[in-house]
Amino acid sequence: MTTLASPPAVPKTLGRARRRSRWTGWGFVGPFMAVFALVFLAPIVYSLWLSMFQTQLVGGTSFVGFDNYARVLTDPQFWDGAGRVTLFLLVQVPVMLGISLLVALAIDSGRLYGRDFFRLTIFLPYAVPGVVAALMWGFMYGERFGLVGNVNDLFGTSIPDPLASALVLPAIGNIVTWEFVGYNMLIFYSALRVVPTSLYEAAEIDGAGPWRVISAIKLPAIRGALVVATIFSIIGSFQLFNEPSILQPLSPNYISTHYTPNLYAYSLSFSGQQYNYSATVAIIMGVLTMLVAYVVQLRGMRKEA
Repeated sequence: MTTLASPPAVPKTLGRARRRSRWTGWGFVGPFMAVFALVFLAPIVYSLWLSMFQTQLVGGTSFVGFDNYARVLTDPQFWDGAGRVTLFLLVQVPVMLGISLLVALAIDSGRLYGRDFFRLTIFLPYAVPGVVAALMWGFMYGERFGLVGNVNDLFGTSIPDPLASALVLPAIGNIVTWEFVGYNMLIFYSALRVVPTSLYEAAEIDGAGPWRVISAIKLPAIRGALVVATIFSIIGSFQLFNEPSILQPLSPNYISTHYTPNLYAYSLSFSGQQYNYSATVAIIMGVLTMLVAYVVQLRGMRKEA
């Protein structure tokens, strides 16, 4: 009768070395995980917990389950703000990314005089804080005290008020475009710089013109950068807050407290003391943003494949 040989025993020193190596890895990852849990996971969990309760002057705080979510889904003020940022996204993002792409292609072409200065000038507005940019443009938009009013007084013209009802959203889009054209331009330009020069040489040998090089080489090569910039822009559009918040005192009749979902959540929390409902609005808006960004990412990856 034969017996199976037992596997050789692992030396104790080797086992201790493996355990030490495992704990060493956690020593490197641990600080990041702790900070990640503190600044990212904990606020989400706390917001979810808040959204399950309702605080009233009479009766105190009570557990309501998903009642706040059902209330948000039937709240016309929430959907009014959500529809506005969706319209903002559908118009402003393509315009901004189109301008950024044109500028990046112009700089990368090598035919632009003063390329470095032009690139720095386009990127410079991104270095301006968003609050400062909104204040600066709000001053220029002023019909009674700003640039628009001064031009009307000086030349006797009647430039429409940019902060009027029909123009306030395009005025906000202009500020956001001015701020982030340079940022997206840098993303596209960085992607263009890593395109192999051998592709351009082969295209030149084949007799391809500039437009053919752009459509057949440059745009497919930076498709990943285009998807990333689009996702960032979608997230930024749904998070629209700084510009309408700063311009609200200048146009209180047209920029309401629910002008955007983020502004609505802020007003509910800090002005209305409705923390539970505000947390619910923020969670639903975060989920909607995540879904839209995920769909765009899937479509971009499918096209790239």
